[in-house]
Amino acid sequence: MMNARSAGAVLSRAACSSRLASPRARTLATVTEAARPVATGSSRSHKVVIVGGGAAGSSVSHQLLKSGKYTSDDIAVVDPAQWHHYQPGWTLVGGGLKDKDDLKMRMDEVLDPKLKLYREGVKTFAPEDNAVTLTTGDKLQYEQLIVCPGISINYEKIKGMPEALADRSLPISTIYGYEGVDKVFGTIEKLRKGKALFTQPAGMIKCAGAPQKVMWLALDHWKREGLYKAGDAGSDIKITFATALPAMFGVPKYSAALEALRKERGVEGLFQHDLVEINGDKAVFALADGSKAERQFDLLHAVPKMGPHAFVASSPLADAAGLVDVDQATLRHKKHANVWALGDASSLPTAKTAAAITSQAPVLVSNLLSVVEGKEPAAAYDGYTSCPLTTEYGKVLLAEFKYGGEPKETFGDFWGFDQAVPSRAFYYLKRDFLPWVYMNHMVKGTWGGPKGFLQ
Repeated sequence: MMNARSAGAVLSRAACSSRLASPRARTLATVTEAARPVATGSSRSHKVVIVGGGAAGSSVSHQLLKSGKYTSDDIAVVDPAQWHHYQPGWTLVGGGLKDKDDLKMRMDEVLDPKLKLYREGVKTFAPEDNAVTLTTGDKLQYEQLIVCPGISINYEKIKGMPEALADRSLPISTIYGYEGVDKVFGTIEKLRKGKALFTQPAGMIKCAGAPQKVMWLALDHWKREGLYKAGDAGSDIKITFATALPAMFGVPKYSAALEALRKERGVEGLFQHDLVEINGDKAVFALADGSKAERQFDLLHAVPKMGPHAFVASSPLADAAGLVDVDQATLRHKKHANVWALGDASSLPTAKTAAAITSQAPVLVSNLLSVVEGKEPAAAYDGYTSCPLTTEYGKVLLAEFKYGGEPKETFGDFWGFDQAVPSRAFYYLKRDFLPWVYMNHMVKGTWGGPKGFLQ
């Protein structure tokens, strides 16, 4: 947990930085650049190979480097992306609060020069040979392997979705992806009358709270414009939240608070409704009983299907779900003792968020270093994760929990806050502090989430 002094410093810094933020701002969408020419089939060796340079890969690589156990080029990071994106900020872009280009960093500027960066994709894993084969045919030998490439956003899994998102004239958008996230707020501003539909899919998802975060911001925007009146049949805009889940959220405490908010604000809830097709101004849902239902809309915020990358799912490292099969406490692979995983690509049974990585990375680093020294892994991850849910402009419900959906609240424990009650302080934390601390400290391995700043 974050100590009281750290917690106070976080809220103080968030409040101060909020005075500098403008109220309006002007994925994994990956931008790649041409691979450097290399001799096909060549082999190189590193003490640690890390697959993925996102939130997990950047955090764990720098924490290993800071341990003092590794020197230049001992640690390799494999990622074809040119840009590193602060993806949690895309909700803020969708709400008109941030510019998407302010939330990206060049990958080679994120990673320390002492880390060897391979701008390639991964073709296969060969854990029996301690080797990773890149898409170029090159092989990387390793002593320890960390797998954290995130998960894939599969727009094509919903019929008609890629075409609808690509057409800038259509009122259909998503915050899930760099290329189109700036379309979201434009559709919200343009809607003056009609039915607004927000969806959440079945299956694995990056930040399960994000689909409704943008809905609450849209509702507040329309309310301020005089277009939305809760419980009024004559309201110009009517809002529906269609989720494949049976409830508003996966943790009972926060789900109850969000359900109360939904009813209070007059939002229609369609539960166990999984979007499978977009057909013109109609959304088609698969229902729990196997039937289908159709809804007309004038605005649609659609969340795509997501799943493991094919090169992970088809590998010897994957479990039945296609995720890297690791022990939920130590983050060590269940079959291969020198393989580790964290973040979205891991099998850890907790919500897939950047906040989760702040607790996972130190545990993995500690355990990996112990194993290298011939000891057993002793550090244990308890499933901590967090979802700062924007409920309106100016307030956030700060959900923090661990395995089993048990709340583990940083500020509630120290200051007696009920974090299920939306707070203005948490809004500044979400809007101002968290983007700053991510881009300046988390990616450099010096931010431990609830534990505060790391040495």
